[in-house]
Amino acid sequence: MDQIDKIFDSFATNNLFKDKSILQSNYSPETILHRAEQVESIASILGPMLKGDRASNLFLYGKTGTGKTLSAKFICDKIESKTKETGKVNLKFLYVNCKSKKVSDTEYRIIAELINLLGDKVPATGLPTDAVYSKFIELVDSEKQIVVLVLDEIDQAVKKISDNFIYTLTRVNSELKNAQISLVGISNSLTFMDNLDPRVRSSLGEEEIIFPPYNALQLRDILTERAKRAFKEGSLDEGVIAKCAAYAAREHGDARRALDLLRVAGEITVREGKENVKVAHIDMANSKIERDKMLDIIESEPKQFQLVLYSIMLLNDRANYGNIFTGDVYNVYQEVCDKTKNEALTQRRVSDILGEFDMLGIINARVISKGRQGRTREIKLMLSPSIKEKADEILRKSLDV
Repeated sequence: MDQIDKIFDSFATNNLFKDKSILQSNYSPETILHRAEQVESIASILGPMLKGDRASNLFLYGKTGTGKTLSAKFICDKIESKTKETGKVNLKFLYVNCKSKKVSDTEYRIIAELINLLGDKVPATGLPTDAVYSKFIELVDSEKQIVVLVLDEIDQAVKKISDNFIYTLTRVNSELKNAQISLVGISNSLTFMDNLDPRVRSSLGEEEIIFPPYNALQLRDILTERAKRAFKEGSLDEGVIAKCAAYAAREHGDARRALDLLRVAGEITVREGKENVKVAHIDMANSKIERDKMLDIIESEPKQFQLVLYSIMLLNDRANYGNIFTGDVYNVYQEVCDKTKNEALTQRRVSDILGEFDMLGIINARVISKGRQGRTREIKLMLSPSIKEKADEILRKSLDV
């Protein structure tokens, strides 16, 4: 018990953080550094709503942590404040993260969440999708108003559902008499638009804004600004912010990752009962975030991805098993599908999933030639023992095996 008291005391007495929430990804700063051009563009595109006019549909894209959501929410909040001041326009912003487990599975759930944000409810399942749309249109059109749908990580919803729901939402205005709808789509995928149906592309991408990655110097500015308010003065060793910025710049200029690194490094420092964040704490934080990120990916992937990964892990665990090849994975995958009563995908689709795993760093897939028998891929699981153990737990629970 002495050890537990010691742990609790280290948290109770340590005052390293002044306000840790400033380093959280959902924190909204008063000014957004190095994004003036993008913020002004969003303001000029959405600005006409202040006169009661419908704004063009807007599409924001750039890699993770480049300030897309932050900038969109910043302008939405400003416009909302302005409309409240004047009282001339009835304006509602409905924000949905399409990657959220609550909404990402089906078109039905996305519309149900929009209905929920409008202050009403539909059952979680059971109604025809057309009935849910009718309810949504009825709610929107119940008064004279402009409704802006902000669909964050829209690429994730399209990946799991299809692009039909975007097309339907862009056509809703033709059914409205009193209200008007505008769409703001946000995507981490730079090639997202290329894969859309041309009708969807032309209706969604009326206006587009690109968010480039931050460079190391810009990340240092962002971290310095946040650290001033998040930590007590003098609690960061020299080189800590530079190291954080360097790590994140290497990860495609991801400011969210830079802030996470700094926050987790601070948490590790507190856990150790120390008063200063050192460069070594950044390395420790980086290892922890890498591990957590991999587990998040495994947990949030669709069921078919989980079935394929579970099959690889089963093969990997079999005693004295030699090399793992694509065909072996597919055979075990079919067995697992039978056992869990899931429909098996084609071998080609499973091969595509293996390619995605390779890209994510979950496996290493080396193409080898088998002479006249053609080519196959030799697969090596790249998860560390600690991640593997937790991944196994996640997959067993999700697949009910």
